[in-house]
Amino acid sequence: MYSFDAIDHEWLVKFVRHRIADRAILRLIPKWLTAGVLEQGKWNRSVRGTPQGATISPLLANVYLHYVLDLWTQQWRTRHAQGDIVIVRYADDFIIGFQHRQEAERFLEALRGRVQKFGLELHPEKTRLIEFGVYAAEHRKKRHQGRPETFSFLGFTHMCAITRAGRFLLKRQTMAKRMRATLSAIRTELRRRRHQPVPEQGRWLGSVVRGYFQYHAVPTNIDALASFRTQVTRAWHASLKRRSQRSRLTWERMGRLASAWLPAPKILHPWPEAAI
Repeated sequence: MYSFDAIDHEWLVKFVRHRIADRAILRLIPKWLTAGVLEQGKWNRSVRGTPQGATISPLLANVYLHYVLDLWTQQWRTRHAQGDIVIVRYADDFIIGFQHRQEAERFLEALRGRVQKFGLELHPEKTRLIEFGVYAAEHRKKRHQGRPETFSFLGFTHMCAITRAGRFLLKRQTMAKRMRATLSAIRTELRRRRHQPVPEQGRWLGSVVRGYFQYHAVPTNIDALASFRTQVTRAWHASLKRRSQRSRLTWERMGRLASAWLPAPKILHPWPEAAI
């Protein structure tokens, strides 16, 4: 959904007044919204949306979507739905799961009108209706439609899979596009750090890989973690080889450096039921 740059200021202030009575805060919010942006020495006034880069922007956008989407979805579920509905929203990205396809189609049509009323628009490329879940593969096989579609959300590609015991498994893998972007940024930074001592480079790379694992180390994603660590090792090896035309850095020594400084891939976030 487009939200941060399309929020209607008048509606936003009305929503904030539902929760806040402090007049000082209510006076400040319109000033924050119209503060504008300074680009190349030129000030541009904000007419719609929340200020890009401002710390208050995510908070105000979430307040806006709470009233436009969250509360309305709960109301629609109570009044119109017969089956189960699950919604997960992070900022302006969200997915909604329906037990019945007919209800999903009705909701999508109603949602388009709802967000348009408040000056928002569903992203035309990201918004789609797919069959996903426990019975998706079975139903699609009967219709000769191939494997269930996948979807990307919060940096992961979600897929329908089965366990060795034949049970349904929600498989999550790091988005290939997201991994390529991270590796590209690492290679750029390695060029900048090329002549730093190896231990200093190792400490930095180790912190980067650990930070990456802290987010992406979820069940079913171990292969992607291992691939990421391998690609980081190769990028580091290429960077070190370019430090000298007489470099004798073998892969055997590179493996020792990677073992010393880069953490091994492992799952850090178990399934929710395993954490109870």
